[in-house]
Amino acid sequence: MAAVITSASGLLAMLNEENHTLRLHALTNLDRLVDIFWPEISTSVSVIESLYEDEDFGERQLAALVASKVFYYLGELNDSLSYALGAGPSFNVSEDSDYVHALLAKAIDEYAHLRTAAAESSKESVEIDPRLELIVERMLNKCILEGRFQQALGVALECRRLDKLQEAVLKSDNVAGMLLYCINVSQSFVSRREYRCEVFRLLVKLYQELPSPDYLSICQCLMFLDEHGSVSSILENLLKGDKDNALLAYQIAFDLYENEYQAFLLNVRNQLPEPKNRVPKSPHNRQPSDDVHGDNDNVASGQTSVVMDTAGDVQMTEDPISDGPTDEVDAKEATYAERLAKIKGILSGATPIHLLLQFLYSHNRSDLLILKTIKQSVEMRNSVCHSATIYANALMHAGTTADTFLRENLEWLSRATNWAKFSATAGLGVIHRGHLQQGRSLMAPYLPQNGATGGGSPFSEGGALYALGLIHANHGEGIKPFLRESLRNTSVEVIQHGACLGLGLAALGTADEEIFEEVKSVLYSDSAVAGEAAGISMGLLMVGTASEKAGDMLTYAHDTQHEKIIRGLALGIALTVYGREEEADTLIEQMTRDQDPILRYGGMYALALAYRGTSNNKAIRRLLHFAVSDVSDDVRRTAVLALGFVLYSEPEQTPRVVSLLSESYNPHVRYGAALAVGISCAGTGLSEAISLLEPLTSDVVDFVRQGALIAMAMVLVQTNESREPRVGNFRRQLEKIILDKHEDTMSKMGAILASGILDAGGRNVTIKVLSRTKHDRMTAVIGMAVFTQFWYWYPLIYFMSLSFTPTAFIGLNHDLKVPKFEFLSDVKPSMFEYPCPTAPSTTTSAAKLPTAVLSTSVRAKSRAKKEADIKLAGEKASMADVNTNVSANGSAGATKGPSSSDKDGEPMQVDNTFEKKTEAEPSSEVLKNPARVVPAQEKYIKFFEESRYVPIKPARSGFIMLRDMQPSEPEVLVSSDAPASSVSAGSVPSTQLPATAEDGEPQPPQPFEFHA
Repeated sequence: MAAVITSASGLLAMLNEENHTLRLHALTNLDRLVDIFWPEISTSVSVIESLYEDEDFGERQLAALVASKVFYYLGELNDSLSYALGAGPSFNVSEDSDYVHALLAKAIDEYAHLRTAAAESSKESVEIDPRLELIVERMLNKCILEGRFQQALGVALECRRLDKLQEAVLKSDNVAGMLLYCINVSQSFVSRREYRCEVFRLLVKLYQELPSPDYLSICQCLMFLDEHGSVSSILENLLKGDKDNALLAYQIAFDLYENEYQAFLLNVRNQLPEPKNRVPKSPHNRQPSDDVHGDNDNVASGQTSVVMDTAGDVQMTEDPISDGPTDEVDAKEATYAERLAKIKGILSGATPIHLLLQFLYSHNRSDLLILKTIKQSVEMRNSVCHSATIYANALMHAGTTADTFLRENLEWLSRATNWAKFSATAGLGVIHRGHLQQGRSLMAPYLPQNGATGGGSPFSEGGALYALGLIHANHGEGIKPFLRESLRNTSVEVIQHGACLGLGLAALGTADEEIFEEVKSVLYSDSAVAGEAAGISMGLLMVGTASEKAGDMLTYAHDTQHEKIIRGLALGIALTVYGREEEADTLIEQMTRDQDPILRYGGMYALALAYRGTSNNKAIRRLLHFAVSDVSDDVRRTAVLALGFVLYSEPEQTPRVVSLLSESYNPHVRYGAALAVGISCAGTGLSEAISLLEPLTSDVVDFVRQGALIAMAMVLVQTNESREPRVGNFRRQLEKIILDKHEDTMSKMGAILASGILDAGGRNVTIKVLSRTKHDRMTAVIGMAVFTQFWYWYPLIYFMSLSFTPTAFIGLNHDLKVPKFEFLSDVKPSMFEYPCPTAPSTTTSAAKLPTAVLSTSVRAKSRAKKEADIKLAGEKASMADVNTNVSANGSAGATKGPSSSDKDGEPMQVDNTFEKKTEAEPSSEVLKNPARVVPAQEKYIKFFEESRYVPIKPARSGFIMLRDMQPSEPEVLVSSDAPASSVSAGSVPSTQLPATAEDGEPQPPQPFEFHA
């Protein structure tokens, strides 16, 4: 039996011997025992170091390895790494021990730091120890040889070794998957923009070398690199190919559109050649006089199509170009010209906006009873809550074109005065957003007439110009000339205010010099009201350009005495550095060190937008520093809020980062924490976010409660009780706050706005700041940033609508039509169904309010209580048909809302327990194209194997180009329920509600009559 070693003293004594063999024996055994006897060995570490430094000693590397291990156990990682480098091959990177893992991590960090410093240094190079480089290369080679390609890619990416990154990709067994993984990792973890661009250029090169290049991913990379010429070339070549290539080109265009980078899309479109022959009309090239119902046109197929009309009848339609092209151009040129026209319609936004308008209109599930209850509970004297109800209605019906609530409450609306009148008119822009062709006609009754101020109120005229910007947001080519003319022809500051906001929205990110100069002239008039909007508008125009004009704006902010102008400019300057990351550091430093707290406040927004979605540690540290140290509450609140923008690519991190701040003694910090969670976790239904916000909805300070309610609605949008039971409690909490006559105005305003956000866009939109390809939705981020400015200026609440994105699955054939087909949602229908519509109460007695809400499963404490509840359920069940019809029709915008006999102040019922079916729920659901598919549902979407249509790329929502597997068969197209486009001049459009058999088409009402 071997003796148990209890001390290393004998081995340490051998180190002092002259005999080489004895010292080698001692070092070999000390290396084996160092993890046990390192405290004892550490007393003689100087002897081991001297052996390493003795050039005559033949086992210097072994001595270095032992010294490295001793220093590792002593916690001196720098010394440990230094000796590990000296150990050379003796340091085995393949050894599976804590020591090796820690030293490799330290080596990689050190090497990555030196490589980054070398890349960023003005010097030609930073000296890197070749031994350190050798260790990292050995580590990389080991990963590649063992098939751990993702780990090798990550290390190579961190160490800026693009040669090794390329090697890891090319040697993997799934090159396309590795390239996609690299894109995702680069977007999430590469902190410097310039280096990220280098990586994307390499990825484009690798993609192009594949036998079958992935043009979808290539174009996404090129969009990040802002290389619109290359994207145009790819699209042009695909359009010249076969039908599948054309489908791929359309899919690329739709995917690029989803990122909402208007300037890039227009550059791509403008670099495509002009069609050489006449093309038939399609949704993207119709004139205003064309009927939007013309979706029955079937283009470029050369076949007969079957179209289902709204009554379900089948119609036979001939292909419009089946007669062939003109004599001068052959069939191939005609097809190419046709495809060019279609793809330009996609890139300009006309085609996707038109399709989404149809979807939001036809699938509208707004609950007008909620709005009726809010309206009845608002006191006539409370202008804040009156305006909040108008805002909530606009958000609730965003993009649906359903203005039923407004038309049914004209007398109530007439109570709006001054800026409330401005907001009421501007709200139409949110409701009709996307009505590009008819936007000006819709707003005609309120616009300045003949380029000059008409006889109407300047507040309604200014609001109408703002509304036009909202309708044409990010797609304003057609409306910019009119807005510019309106701005030039007025000196009324309210109208200038609306025109500036409208122009900024319509020309978002285009960096149009002429418009910038016109808006700047308004700024220099030094009008506080107009100047604030001008400052924001200049930022909207120059989004992401990092233009030198930001310096001029900063100079004027120091010169003016108006706080409103300084605040507008502070936000505008922040918008100019959107997405510029380290390039914005100089400007950020200048703003955050300014003595004016308003400009420091702007510096927080600059940090938020420059580093949006990057989770950059430096930006997070700076924001946390200002959140706890600045003397201004405004700056502290905004610093915390800004964390939501920096962290939105990792929403699960935000509640953890701001958890302590949410418990701050300062209410401004708590408010900022609530909004940060709302922005970062919007639309996720994240449990941690809800848990953090719940206490804040009952905070002792009214504006903190307001922020928490708004943030909670943002997190829970499109979440039902099956997925998150706390949604029902939150809806009841909102109802209670709205109906409570003693509730603070700020809290009540927050509850009203939250009600609108919770059911936004007819319950068919969510809030998303990232596209499906993980690129920023620029319009959404900017809209959210300007929305948070509502703390100072309520009309900016409407910018929230820019962050709404329809949760639609829209499958399209090669003619960009919507074919009829079915697909599977492989999950219980209740998980993602619409919330139950509210029903009017059957009692008007306030004393019976508690019994009007059924909750037998929770409150049943006795048999008598159960029997009473069952009896009440039976009484209501007898009215189920009537209530269900009223609720369902009202939600679709097909009726005039709840009956006028309903009493004021009646509560909403959201617990329709008695209507639940008792039979077992199916495990899946068949959906029809187009369909509502919420983000959490996407992973359950599947195509049937026998389906006639298959997607051109793996996709589960959004615009999906479909390959027809039975092209010889006639197609059945889905007839759209789009709002009719013919608008009577001088009237609010009445065609948002489809005609019924009983009363026919309703008559157009008169325009809103406002009385000051």
